[in-house]
This record gives sequence, structure tokens and C-alpha cells, in this order.
Amino acid sequence: MVSATIFEAKTNLSALIKKVEKGETVIITSGRKKIPVAKLEPVKPVVKRRLGSMEIPGYVPTDAIFEPLPKGWSGEDD
Repeated sequence: MVSATIFEAKTNLSALIKKVEKGETVIITSGRKKIPVAKLEPVKPVVKRRLGSMEIPGYVPTDAIFEPLPKGWSGEDD
């Protein structure tokens, strides 16, 4: 883990970003006591997932929702 003051971070931002790209974490400190105020860390890439055109089991077309139920239907499996 790398630590830098606000002044050092402003002066060397490009170098600090390169360290973050390599996987390091950079802590930005403030004041003479060097109190931590911010953290730069790598962002995990977001993986976009696609469902595709698969058929969903148990899919009921929207039109069928409004049709009356068949006579004698109890809702239980036979």
C-alpha cells in the first residue's frame, strides 16, 4: 500500500494511477499528522451478462392470463 499527501497526489497523479492500475492501493493523507482522507484502489471490471433467447420453462403468454380457467380445473396436479 502506497501513501501520499494531497500535494504529492496532485503532483504525481499519473504515477499514482499507474500503481493503482497494477493493483496497488494508494492512501491520500492530509495535514501534518497525515490523516487518511481518501483511498484509490482498482475498480473491478463489470461483466455484462446476456440471457440470450432461451425459452423460459413455465412461460405463460400475456394473452392467456386474462382467459377464464377451464371447467373442472382445481389447480392441483393430477
